[in-house]
Amino acid sequence: MSTVRTRFAPSPTGYMHIGGMRTALFNWLWARHNGGQFILRIDDTDQERNLSEALDPILQAFKWLGLNWDEGPEVGGDNGPYFQSERNDLYRSAVDQLLTEGKAYRCYVPTGEIPLDRDEKLGFMRQRPSLKLSQNELDQYVAEERPFVVRLMVPHDQKVQIEDAVRGYVEFDTNLMIDPVIMRANGTPLYNLASVIDDAQMKITHVIRAEEHLSNTPVQVLIFQALGYELPQFAHIPFVAAPGGKEKLSKRKLDKYRKSPQFKKMFDKAEAVFPRIGLENAGGLDPVMVEYYEKIGYLPEAILNALSRLGWSLDDKTEIMSMDTIIENFTLDRIVKSAAGLDPDKLLSFQSHWMNQLSMDEKVERCSPFLEKAGLVQDASAPETKQRISQVIIGMEDRLKIASDILDFDEFFVADDQLVYDAKAFKKRIKKSAEAVTLLEKLKEKLAQASDFNAEALDQLLHDFVEQEGVGMGQIIHALRVAVSGKGTGIGMFDCLAILGKESCIQRIDRAISLSQSE
Repeated sequence: MSTVRTRFAPSPTGYMHIGGMRTALFNWLWARHNGGQFILRIDDTDQERNLSEALDPILQAFKWLGLNWDEGPEVGGDNGPYFQSERNDLYRSAVDQLLTEGKAYRCYVPTGEIPLDRDEKLGFMRQRPSLKLSQNELDQYVAEERPFVVRLMVPHDQKVQIEDAVRGYVEFDTNLMIDPVIMRANGTPLYNLASVIDDAQMKITHVIRAEEHLSNTPVQVLIFQALGYELPQFAHIPFVAAPGGKEKLSKRKLDKYRKSPQFKKMFDKAEAVFPRIGLENAGGLDPVMVEYYEKIGYLPEAILNALSRLGWSLDDKTEIMSMDTIIENFTLDRIVKSAAGLDPDKLLSFQSHWMNQLSMDEKVERCSPFLEKAGLVQDASAPETKQRISQVIIGMEDRLKIASDILDFDEFFVADDQLVYDAKAFKKRIKKSAEAVTLLEKLKEKLAQASDFNAEALDQLLHDFVEQEGVGMGQIIHALRVAVSGKGTGIGMFDCLAILGKESCIQRIDRAISLSQSE
């Protein structure tokens, strides 16, 4: 058996689509499962659309997820170049071969003369008017340098047949096919030609791609056959659908996705986080892009786990899987035919699981960049800062799902005189409650006298305080939380006090009391 070689060939559009990443992952998994090679090549034949700098986010997405490629940009290989724009000589040579062998022809018919109606177009093009030109007409066209495209000559009355690894037997009737253009008038190849030549010369054994490419398959099979190349194994996988629907996940439909309750949470998270960490153009990153998940603090393990489950399964019950487990068990026959929807809630559950697998040092390492970029800490590597971050993470418990969630607890990292109070909570719990202010004054004195300022001692101190004052815990604890944290909710009250420390707690209570008495 020949070595399995798969490929992924993105266009450098400036971002990596999460659905495209799933396709790339399936190619990578099949290569790794079989001890083969995964090739990354760049489909940059559309010169007007692509910019070289638009490639960086795509390569970064692969690097972030740990999907290494054996041949391609930056690593090279024996089958390059790996940019289609650098392979034009190969494409022209193939076209010359097809023209010489009578398997393709120059078409001089202007686009404006080709009928728009599909049936009329089919009938018109099957007559192949350019092949009926006299030699004098051809000589005249050459002398005039009249533009032409090159079309593949599709054989009539045949069936193009493939055995797809996902969809099974598929056939196409050549009588319903128009001779496709394989080279433009400017001498550049079209996708179907370039893709076939690259796959053949790079020795690709398995073409695993999204189902929308199934319509390209008959033309590509005919090109493979016309050039005498061996056919690869095709596997057309289902597209990644939008949440709660069956339509393909598309960047063009972001406004619609914002109305989805599941997706809206992801947009809201971005709007809350990105401006704080210096990504002013937060609207440029969205949940359709892999970069969104990296920038907002997801773990590669969670994304890979989630993507692997979009159209493939180990069995009927297993959800959480390591990459080693997925690689070991990944087979094409377990890929389903129906579209797999991206489920933000399930993705978050994967993320929560993998976050919980991290050690405390690893969690601190993941959260620290967000605090630094937000200007909440200057040097996250300083021992006292690392300790503070660790304490907050412990207090957050299962509320730490995404690394950027640490920003929701900024009260532990701001200066006491910079604490921002939630206006509604402050008004309800402190400003409108003279009793609460009085109790805070008295509690402040107790806190100042405390010899131990750990959570257990503070728990006892507060219970003793409410008993002495003859009040319920609820009459003081809500006001206390707002006074020291600025918020109505948060981590455990006694952990909160202990993390902040005596000095900060007293200063913040003083400030809250002072603000409550101002107009």
